[in-house]
This record gives sequence, C-alpha cells and structure tokens, in this order.
Amino acid sequence: MPDKDIVSKETIRRLAVDLATWLLKLPIDPDSLEVLATEHQRIEDRRADLVVKLRDREGESFLLHIEIQSNNDATMPVRMMRYMTDILLAYPGLPLRQYLIYIGTDPLTMPEGLDGPDFRYRYGVLDMHRVDCRHLLEKDSPDALVLAILCDFGNRDPRTVVNHIYTRLRALLGDNPKRFREYVDILHVLSGNRDFRSCLEIHIVARRRPNCALLRCDGGENCVM
Repeated sequence: MPDKDIVSKETIRRLAVDLATWLLKLPIDPDSLEVLATEHQRIEDRRADLVVKLRDREGESFLLHIEIQSNNDATMPVRMMRYMTDILLAYPGLPLRQYLIYIGTDPLTMPEGLDGPDFRYRYGVLDMHRVDCRHLLEKDSPDALVLAILCDFGNRDPRTVVNHIYTRLRALLGDNPKRFREYVDILHVLSGNRDFRSCLEIHIVARRRPNCALLRCDGGENCVM
C-alpha cells in the first residue's frame, strides 16, 4: 500500500474494519480495533501492509495481518512467514490470522503456504478475480463502495467504475463532508495498489471541490456536473 506515514490512523482503522468485514467475512467487533506498528528491522527495514488487534464476537482478542499484492511473487510464502515471526515476537500471547489479497491482472499462481520436512505453514488467500464487483458496487454502503476499487472490473472501463464510486459516495455522504473526505482517503490508499495512475489525482479534486457530482479520471481538475 502507499506510504502509511501520510495516512491517518483513523483511515487505517476504517480500512481494516472494511477489509475484515466485507471481504474476509470475519465476525469481528469493529469498535475493538487497535492499529499496531508494522515496521520491523533485522538487516533491512520491512513493513507489513496492515496489522491490527481485534476482538471477535465472542470477545476473544487476535491479531490480523493483511497484505495486498498486485503481482505474483514466488517468495510470498517466505515473506508471509517472516511477517508472522516478526509480528508474534512484537505482540506475544495473541493468535495471529494472516491474509493475502491478490488484485493483479494475471491469474493467481502464488501458493497459500509453505511446507517443509517438519512444518506446515498456511495463510488465507483472497483472489479478487473471484469477487463479483457488482456485489459491492450495488451496496448503499460507503465501505463496500471503496473496496470495489480492488475488484476485477472485467470489460468495464476503469474510469466509469471510479466515477460511479465517487458519485455514489457523494450521494451517500453529501451532508457529511468530513466522512466523505475520509472515504476519499481510503479510496486513494486502495487505488495505489491498482494500475490507475491517471486516476490517482481524483481524490485531490474531490477534496478540493466536493460539490462535483462526477470527476474525470484524466489526472486533471475538471468537474463534470
């Protein structure tokens, strides 16, 4: 994900709840979420995409680690295992759930774990190619709408989909500019994982001119009413 140093903790909190609830279908208590440090240093600096502490609906605390990957990486199982050891050493005593969310254009080829002579390591894998974009786009929920940016758009024009998301966000949050800006921030974070370079400036326009009903996805600052 883009540099989280410039992303507020509240944005990370909202994003983590959305991913856990809408995509991973985890039965969590959203009010229990605590954003945790993700930077670990051994020889080189490494930073996990998202690490949070949560409680499930039974009141049991656990750690949730999510990586968002846009390309197939043969070393991913080893990387996930290294994240696992770093996280468990930093936050001992709590169970850890790990998930890899794949949003690449090529078919998913990465395994969901690693087997050795005396161990078997696994983590959850969610292939966004298998998530129906319409299921999220048709929801009257800002949380579902922003996550649709991770979906496989198929034959849909990405500009049309992004414009639809912004239009719906504006319609749902038009009377609450602060929440609208928060969801625009989340959308910007998630857009950094997709090949929408010409669309990344949209959030700047939206925050500067929030009364626009539709935004061009051309990197410019044009509003189309």
